[in-house]
Amino acid sequence: MISPALLSVFVPTFLFVSLTPGMCMTLAMVLGMTQGVRRTLWMMAGELVGVGLVAVAAGAGVAALMLRQPELFAVFRWLGGLYLGYLGVMMWRSRGRMAIPLEQVELAPAGRGQLALQGFVTAVANPKGWAFFVALLPPFLEASRPLAGQLAVLIAMILSIEFACLMLYAAGGSRLRSLLGQDGNVRLLNRIAGALMVGVGAWLAFG
Repeated sequence: MISPALLSVFVPTFLFVSLTPGMCMTLAMVLGMTQGVRRTLWMMAGELVGVGLVAVAAGAGVAALMLRQPELFAVFRWLGGLYLGYLGVMMWRSRGRMAIPLEQVELAPAGRGQLALQGFVTAVANPKGWAFFVALLPPFLEASRPLAGQLAVLIAMILSIEFACLMLYAAGGSRLRSLLGQDGNVRLLNRIAGALMVGVGAWLAFG
């Protein structure tokens, strides 16, 4: 469906882009710190659905139309950014379900739906993500081949690479939690995670 020559260029290109720190990767690291890798999988699921949706829209030409309607992104960007910023402030204060409890007590973790929604909104509400796919996908689509088959292959590879990178960042956050937790620096860890979360929210709202 896609020539090996195109794939040999597409895979390293998208791998490099995915590995570059961005909103979704930072979010994965933050949740890896505070929720653990296993629960962060729910955020990843929402994020991958969002990325897949944007990629399909870009391949079908819908994304180009969306980019001409910046007001469609405004509500998502601001609401999403404010929500993530609020969560970050709560984490900084060691409060809320996203924060690691200061005392050795079991608190209800963040809900699966909440985590999935975070990932989805972060992926879909980012105009740069739409613009990126508009620029990246068309050069790898050949007019002589069926569009649906080519998109299916490329999107499957995109989601596989994205998932691997998200896991890498989440595992890094989980490792940081283990290192700081051994010294009892839970409050410091919450503040690091909270500051990063506020940064993601500001990035989403103003980026």
